[in-house]
Amino acid sequence: MSVSNKTVVINVVGLTSRFIGEHTPFLRQWAAKGHLQTIDPVIPAVTCTAQSTYLTGKYPGEHGIVANGWYFEEEAEVKLWRQSNRLVQGEKIWERVREQVPEFTCANLFWWYNMYSTVDYSVTPRPMYPADGRKIPDVYTYPGGLRDELQKELGQFPLFKFWGPATNIEVSQWIAQSAMRVEEKYDPTLTLIYLPHLDYNAQRHGPDHPSVHQDLKEIDAVCRELIEFYEGRDAKVIVLSEYGITPVNRPVHINRVLRKAGYLEVREERGLEMLDAGASRAFAVSDHQISHVYVRDKSEIPAVKALLEPVAGIGRLLDETGKKAAHLDHPRSGDLVALAEPDAWFTYYFWLDDRKAPDYARTVDIHRKPGYDPVEMFLNPKMWSPKLYMLGKLLLRKLGFRALLDVIPLDAGLIGGSHGLRPDDPADWPVLIRKKGAAAPSIKAHEVYAVLLESLGVDQVKR
Repeated sequence: MSVSNKTVVINVVGLTSRFIGEHTPFLRQWAAKGHLQTIDPVIPAVTCTAQSTYLTGKYPGEHGIVANGWYFEEEAEVKLWRQSNRLVQGEKIWERVREQVPEFTCANLFWWYNMYSTVDYSVTPRPMYPADGRKIPDVYTYPGGLRDELQKELGQFPLFKFWGPATNIEVSQWIAQSAMRVEEKYDPTLTLIYLPHLDYNAQRHGPDHPSVHQDLKEIDAVCRELIEFYEGRDAKVIVLSEYGITPVNRPVHINRVLRKAGYLEVREERGLEMLDAGASRAFAVSDHQISHVYVRDKSEIPAVKALLEPVAGIGRLLDETGKKAAHLDHPRSGDLVALAEPDAWFTYYFWLDDRKAPDYARTVDIHRKPGYDPVEMFLNPKMWSPKLYMLGKLLLRKLGFRALLDVIPLDAGLIGGSHGLRPDDPADWPVLIRKKGAAAPSIKAHEVYAVLLESLGVDQVKR
């Protein structure tokens, strides 16, 4: 493999052809010189599923990443945003290429399931959780010494701006700078870079909100720096995305429906309610516009399906036949998979009285919540001064006291954008942009794998 096969994949989350225009002058001009294809998205069109599909060339029914999280039945626990690459079943692209080209190397900068993989170099978020209750921003790297080198040069990874109310461009800038330093130090053959910036306001306020214009300008500048840097090192650059965010205005509280019908169980802890997944006859793990519904007694699946089918906001319920057609037929999938209507999305909410909501509901806590919660991007508008309140809590923590940062609202109606479905308009599909290649207007999500192999100069058929 020669240097001409050196490839860099820049994953600009949420980028669509609709977004490439006035507010992205560099990407518009760069795309005009090459080929832009839309990607017919995998279902669910969410981060972990899409990335695993791109990197294995397989559907989720084969690689097992059926959402950003699922119910781990043997442990009777819902877990989202796990990090071990061993959860992705099947051969990854870097393993495939290394079979033909032993000197091939790969760097993974923040694509998911980054830990304990077989890439040569990796950087990914990994906070420290001391026993005193603090959460300290940090990263995990391989080699391990890279962690200290990057944070010494770039500063501490801005974790609290990666997700939550304070999200901004600083995280994508930090990731871009770390990628360029990994390039200069190791010169990998394939580099995977994740830029999350467009995910935020497009979900908060909707993709058509004026605040997204500034986000587009900011990510355009980061892309320009990266593309000019890597093209200056004779690398082939591919820009792609995982999904497009579309407007929504209807939250669907699917777990509340199941609870009212007697299927979902809770337990009380200090007067607050916690989902008791192991004791529940049925419950849902919601992830944007898809929800996996797990039914303990399989004979009750028809009854649960009949209960949910007429619920406003639910567009389709996939049974075993439907899951197979959608390539979601994997043991990790729910017994039923609910797909939202285009203007709706699923919450994880299971309590019926906000006074009994679990303590984590009003915090940013992506690992304890049994479902995805985009409301974590808001500060509670009903609070007099949530920022001042939060500063006070942080001061208490610095003094050694435990303090709950309970500043997140419980109003799912605040959310203006979501993803997970296959949008009707291809202008809302993810994109793949490259300088050279086939001019077909669209490709399937699993075919991105072949595009990457082609860029690397490796045969798609194993020898």
